[in-house]
Amino acid sequence: MQHNAPVSGAAEHDPRVSVDGALYALSYGQYRLAYEVYGSGDRVLVWLHGLLLDANLSRGLARTLAAQGNRVVLLDLLGHGRSDKPRHAGLHRMDLHVKQVLCLLDELGVDQVVLGGVSLGTNVSLLTTVEAPQRVRGLILEMPVLEWAAPAAALVFLPLLLGVHYTRAALRLVSRAASRLPLSGFGPLDSFISAAKSDPDEIAAVLHGVLLGPIAPTIEQRRAITAPTLVLGHGIDLIHSYTDAASLARQLPDARLIRTRTFAELWVRPARLTAEISEFLDHVWADVEQEEPRGEAM
Repeated sequence: MQHNAPVSGAAEHDPRVSVDGALYALSYGQYRLAYEVYGSGDRVLVWLHGLLLDANLSRGLARTLAAQGNRVVLLDLLGHGRSDKPRHAGLHRMDLHVKQVLCLLDELGVDQVVLGGVSLGTNVSLLTTVEAPQRVRGLILEMPVLEWAAPAAALVFLPLLLGVHYTRAALRLVSRAASRLPLSGFGPLDSFISAAKSDPDEIAAVLHGVLLGPIAPTIEQRRAITAPTLVLGHGIDLIHSYTDAASLARQLPDARLIRTRTFAELWVRPARLTAEISEFLDHVWADVEQEEPRGEAM
């Protein structure tokens, strides 16, 4: 993977960006946000990770879609991955994550993108679409966390936040141990290792932050979203309820629902879902006049 200087607009049409990816950074107020770019061209997909995870999670997906002519951008939201990790909960509200996504779109110099992600990334994508619908051409939403999951999420996140707060010393030992682990080369596992390396105060700030402010658009706001949407849902855990995914697909005017075989299908056995995503991207961009002929990413 290439490492490139954090120059404004550096990833817009950089011929050096291959399917192997390149690393960039941008300024967001006083903070630094890290992102990765795979492929090139005008068919841009911005993909967002889950809570406490990072771009490692979806590098395999990014490389595959880039090889099919898409430009895939993986953003580490504030508090995650290689981005800065301030220890103030108020900076990690989901509505502020929306501002980070829009800052990225300005940095890339693109008018419209397909937005997508998993869990936290799905909710941020929905909120971004409500905030700036003209900039979202389509949505790919995996494992939304909505009304059905709210009680389970509260039961999980509040004790987790308290646990992180009151067991800092033990968790710092875990963080130090995780920091000594080598990368496995398997993106999803490396994403969890990266999360384990974070300082407990950084983790607590992120967990507290997601409990502040809105976590998803209202039902009325969702029904007003006209962008074509692919919803991926599974029925394995209560936080990522299939009921929420099915309800979301019914609420959005132009949505299609796919039931995944497991919560990790896109990470460990991605062929079926990647093909569905690729076909969806072809459909979304079909009526856009391409400035360059589509082919393999350079």
